Amino acid sequence: MEIVYTHPKGDSMIKFKIEEKLTPYTGLGIVGQLLSKTGLSTRLDQLPIPGVKTTPDVSNSDVAKSYLGLLCQGKSDFECVEEFREEPFYQYALDINAVPSCSTLRQRLNDISTIHADTGSSTWKPILLEESADLVQKHAHLLTPITLENDKPYLPLDVDVTPFDNSDTQKEGVSWTYKKFDGYAPIFAYLGREGFGVNVELRHGKTHCQAKTPAFLRETITYAKTMTDQPLLLRLDSGNDSVDNINVCQETSTSADFIIKRNPRKETAEDWLETAKKHGEVTNPREGKTVYRGVLKRKPNKAKNAVFLAFDVVERTSDSSGQTLLIPEIAFDTYWVSLDMAADEVVSLYQDHGTMEQFHSEIKTELDLERMPSGKFNTNDLVLHFGLFAYNLLRIIGQESLKINDQPLRKTVQRRRIRTVIKSMITMASKMIFHAGKWALKINKHNPWLPLFRRLYNTFAPG
Repeated sequence: MEIVYTHPKGDSMIKFKIEEKLTPYTGLGIVGQLLSKTGLSTRLDQLPIPGVKTTPDVSNSDVAKSYLGLLCQGKSDFECVEEFREEPFYQYALDINAVPSCSTLRQRLNDISTIHADTGSSTWKPILLEESADLVQKHAHLLTPITLENDKPYLPLDVDVTPFDNSDTQKEGVSWTYKKFDGYAPIFAYLGREGFGVNVELRHGKTHCQAKTPAFLRETITYAKTMTDQPLLLRLDSGNDSVDNINVCQETSTSADFIIKRNPRKETAEDWLETAKKHGEVTNPREGKTVYRGVLKRKPNKAKNAVFLAFDVVERTSDSSGQTLLIPEIAFDTYWVSLDMAADEVVSLYQDHGTMEQFHSEIKTELDLERMPSGKFNTNDLVLHFGLFAYNLLRIIGQESLKINDQPLRKTVQRRRIRTVIKSMITMASKMIFHAGKWALKINKHNPWLPLFRRLYNTFAPG
């Protein structure tokens, strides 16, 4: 095959002759090595398919690994699988016997996502969450804690809802979200400063963020404890200010420390200013701005035990430019806290909770999951569980890459962005050849990412 190229500034033509077919996603070999360390294939192949009595030509594990391979390239549409059906490297790298067609992939996920009366969920979802948690526990390079002022480390467990924009669609479950667009409102849980995925649940767009959250927290804390032995610090925003969540954290089986921003409800700024003046410590960051911070001991209504209540009250008599205000401005934030710590530390730790917006963004954008691929709600819920699994696969690869400085990126970072992992470690050209009785990959020796690829592949390879 020849391609004629004409230079934009001249009439000269260059003929390029294409003689070899290259594989553009060599990094899937690393993904395949990680998948081989899980029990995903064995467990999924043991499950029946609703309405199918015979053994299918395409196994459950082939369907699952084919879709994970797409997601690890940032592709979520079922149609994308068609380009890999006759691709030998894709099958070899992910240990797939038969890549499903688009229709088979879609139909299998539809069938499996059927709600079962006895469990109340797809039988695949807990398997995906359990295998993902086990993979992180065994192969994540590091789960970085936050260290409190008393030098005790805690692993942050951040939980929050993030709306997915699915405007102008007729998908099941799409409705008006609090972000003022039609979409879904899934809830996510992330562990550690690296943001490894722990749990996910797709919800209708109009669903309040506290709906079914206590059950979600029980499940999340249980999974998190299988991923680490470090103490947990759960962080929730004011939409989840509920005594039910506090009680979950005080149960023996799901015990965890927490910082939960309170919903002021009928509380007034003036009342809190009066309380702050009596019990808080005063600072003046600038002229015209007074900050009161302190900690009280309170027992929320219907709570099992008393907890700490941290407050942060700000009174402004002038703006930042020095203009005097006719009426002082009063703002306040309060938090339920299980640990005895200073209010300054509580405020700082809660502000760090906002980092999870970056994790949301990576799942939405880098994995292309904001616009869900199916019109069926239950199928999209299952897809999101696949997305969390793929996200953890890429996060593990990214964090492992930081152990040694053998890559062209020299900027020091705490975690490698999913976009960088896909662009630089998954998308790599190679040629698959059969030589000396075994399969091998030919990769350009001048590729600056080759040393890193070799190290990552050998790290996760058996033996």
